[in-house]
Amino acid sequence: MIFLVLSILSSAGIYVIFKYLDRFKINTFNVIIINYITAAALGLLLTKTNPDIFPLLKNAWLPYSIIIGVLFIMMFVVIAKSSQIVGIAITTVSNKMSVIIPIAFSIIIDPLDVLTNFKAVGIILAILAVFLSVYRKRKVEFDPRNIYLPVILFLGMGLVDSFVKYAQHKYVADDILPIFTVILFAMAAISGLVTKLLRKTPFRELIDKKILLWGIALGISNYGSLYFLIKALNFKNNLGNTMDGSIVFGINNLGVIALSVIIGLVVFKEKFLKINWVGIIISFFAIYILSRT
Repeated sequence: MIFLVLSILSSAGIYVIFKYLDRFKINTFNVIIINYITAAALGLLLTKTNPDIFPLLKNAWLPYSIIIGVLFIMMFVVIAKSSQIVGIAITTVSNKMSVIIPIAFSIIIDPLDVLTNFKAVGIILAILAVFLSVYRKRKVEFDPRNIYLPVILFLGMGLVDSFVKYAQHKYVADDILPIFTVILFAMAAISGLVTKLLRKTPFRELIDKKILLWGIALGISNYGSLYFLIKALNFKNNLGNTMDGSIVFGINNLGVIALSVIIGLVVFKEKFLKINWVGIIISFFAIYILSRT
């Protein structure tokens, strides 16, 4: 459970950093690139074996780390575009509700992840809690033809977490985890640099002191978010059993939302609707139920 708590704390740290980036009007995309470079460097520091390139090419998990890394940047672009065109409210709901996909995927691929009645209640409460917690009462006006953006975001974010679950389930044990993250975040960084090149924006922006500092801070949080999530999926109790992936993803998502709401209230003085508080209360019930299955 400690790894799950650390993943939740790391993910909440990402939320806090993005809030400050928005407040200080700092170029988010440049920070994202430095963040991925930092995360790849952290993975390299944790790698105990010599990461020779040719033996790496033979590993079955390599395509998954590359795909996830590329999807990271793609989803960032979709989030930015969806926020601008469709609105932040719908974009946030689409992003958070995508947890449905890895929960279902874990139950499908893992024979030990059985959908009991008790767990089903917890998952339903978790989905309801996510929706109510991120709901915002805003007038929604957008061209219906742009509905593809939140749909892509919902499917894309769900696909990312599902790939993470599949790679962990099939290949990524704790000894493989550091080098797996190196390739993943390195591919995300390369994809970001290529995107920056295509946008024809100056690379010297990346060495700005503020960009570097916020990028490193984000990279540490981002790395911890993924690293500890996979550690939580791999962790075995005294009986040699791992926690079901559907439970890990459910608790992780709920924990991040609940902690982010608390931070938003205390640190950023954000205002929340009564329906958001109902969602938070339900989330604690869902976490309790899921943790007991």
